[in-house]
Amino acid sequence: MLKTYETELAGRKLVFETGKLAGLSNGSVLVKYGETVVLVNVVASKEPKEGIDFFPLSVDFEEKLYAVGKIPGGFTKREGKPGDKAILTSRAIDRPLRPLFPKDFRNDVCVVATVMSVEQDNSPEVAAMIGASAALSISDIPFGGPTAAVNVGLVDGKIIINPTVEEREKSDLTLTVAGTMDKIAMIEAGANEVPDDIMLEAIKTAHVEIKKICEFIQKMKDEIGKPKFEYKSFKVDEELYDELEKEFADRMKIDVQDKDKTVIDNRMDKLAEDAKEYLKEKHGEEFVEEKSQDIGEALYKLEKKIVRSMIFDEHKRVDGRALDEIRPLSCEVGLLPRVHGSGLFTRGQTQVLTVATLGMISEEQILDGIDEEETKRYMHQYNFPPYSVGEARTSRGPGRREIGHGALAEKALVPVLPSKEEFPYSMRLVSEVLSSNGSTSQASICGSTLALMDAGVPIKRPVAGISTGLVTDPNDDKNYVMLTDIQGIEDFFGDMDFKVGGTEKGITAIQVDIKVDGLSYDIIAEAFERTKIARKHILNDIMKPVISEPRKEISKYAPKIINTKISVDKIKDVIGPGGKMINKIIEETGVKIDIEDDGTVFIYATEMANGPRALEMIEEIAREIEVGKIYKGKVEKIVNFGAFIDLGGGNEGLLHKSKISKEHIEKVEDILKIGQEVTVKVSQIDDQNRINLTMKFEENEEKEIKE
Repeated sequence: MLKTYETELAGRKLVFETGKLAGLSNGSVLVKYGETVVLVNVVASKEPKEGIDFFPLSVDFEEKLYAVGKIPGGFTKREGKPGDKAILTSRAIDRPLRPLFPKDFRNDVCVVATVMSVEQDNSPEVAAMIGASAALSISDIPFGGPTAAVNVGLVDGKIIINPTVEEREKSDLTLTVAGTMDKIAMIEAGANEVPDDIMLEAIKTAHVEIKKICEFIQKMKDEIGKPKFEYKSFKVDEELYDELEKEFADRMKIDVQDKDKTVIDNRMDKLAEDAKEYLKEKHGEEFVEEKSQDIGEALYKLEKKIVRSMIFDEHKRVDGRALDEIRPLSCEVGLLPRVHGSGLFTRGQTQVLTVATLGMISEEQILDGIDEEETKRYMHQYNFPPYSVGEARTSRGPGRREIGHGALAEKALVPVLPSKEEFPYSMRLVSEVLSSNGSTSQASICGSTLALMDAGVPIKRPVAGISTGLVTDPNDDKNYVMLTDIQGIEDFFGDMDFKVGGTEKGITAIQVDIKVDGLSYDIIAEAFERTKIARKHILNDIMKPVISEPRKEISKYAPKIINTKISVDKIKDVIGPGGKMINKIIEETGVKIDIEDDGTVFIYATEMANGPRALEMIEEIAREIEVGKIYKGKVEKIVNFGAFIDLGGGNEGLLHKSKISKEHIEKVEDILKIGQEVTVKVSQIDDQNRINLTMKFEENEEKEIKE
């Protein structure tokens, strides 16, 4: 039976419909935000997935190009694998939802948000995030929501909820916030060096709207929500846990402390072997085989408890650092001789090498999605090979995590990049994670800054990234311990990974992952303060001594650019029929050429001498003839009364016999020869666009020609 619920969000109608479509899903909601329409379905398996120690939640944000009236490209003419934007949205939907499922829940849950219609002013991403919460809330799937989400912009200093396309173009902030009635559950931001206090205010403003939507979804749940189904619990075997804690807790507390991740991992492997031997002697081999997974989960729980207790109760970290202390840092540039720019950033056992490549504007990435952005000039890609964590397995290309980390680092650098007019290159940055013990995404931000400056890209200011972690009292969320620069073990066992990238001036990117049900404003404010202090230390004390500003010249291996502007009417002449003219220039000079719709021409030359030659050829074709201007031309034809001069670009002028010299001449051939290069001035362009030339110059003109 169709049920419709209607409210407002940012002054626009928000409608939820349920009961009409997709009746076999556990929960289904059609979200209409203006003319944006997203169908969200949630389904759970009837039985738990055996042999796993995590909650198997999957989220898919499906962009259908019919939503914006496009036919997909390619041979099959259908949507393929999701693009980066869809993957990032799937991650944004997932992050606030995941902590609100029961910790002992192991049934498969799939959330599918299908974008069916898009009005660009009304974000389908926000509609999908709200719709996922609503569908789960009214379903019979165990879920502790509702949550809600909004976008936030900052236009002329004013905070705007769910900005329109026009407002987004002027905004200094692209912020997505998700939360519950009480707390902030997810933050994702790209910002134009926004100060901490303004960012916090934007988050608080977002939460006001989030609370309203949460209240609205709760009313839906109260009215039509299904009873939550019972499920098989996968809690750790308490008796087994108590036994292992009694026998191995003291040893584990000692073994888990070291600066080297490999040492800790080896110790934990040995402890696990010893624990199984102990249980085998006490309960028999059959018991150990039967309880193999339970033993692993019990030891994980024990390690987590010990690490958290050390941090929370003793303010002691496994590697001996103070709570606000950063691991040893170092950086290097110019490692690779033939690339355009490279930077190596090391933080403890985390090490990232980022390489910059400069290319033509036409080499920018083409995007085939449902939003209005069609190309991307700056690309950052992040690779996380298995060897970086000491694993022997085949690389299978970037997954959702890698795409998310790459996008965060990309977002952090965009605000400091030069404009296309200032620096007419496309830029590709690739971060190779060589060793990982936490915070590789933040290391890739630092590595990108180093590589860009090494490549001679005139960025406005250097950018650095750092993350903070959290351990909270489960009984009192106001009682917590915050950690600066978390490593892997603190990320695994902690409650938060709060990543912030920025300059000395302000924040450029945020990504927050949490494992608790939300963050208070006090925690967010402290995280901003901690990351600002750490960021300044990295920028001023570590990166600046190695490279303080972009190199004055780009690499000799990077293409050199000459640019000019021609009349729009002349573009077709420069290209020529079927590209004949432009291809001739490319073949003769070895350059690459981009021509913009406004007549801007970019010439890319590996050998610098070839650039001016190509420029001369283009300017000759695109030459605009004006009365009183002096030009070089070639004698094309000689007649009794004068000569016809080729001025280039299809322009031909008549040089009358009387205009060749100040002296009287009998025959034109006495002065001029076919193919001879001459300097002439345009004396007249008549009503029929016929060009008349002269070689009789004023004294100052003759001096200028000689010079």
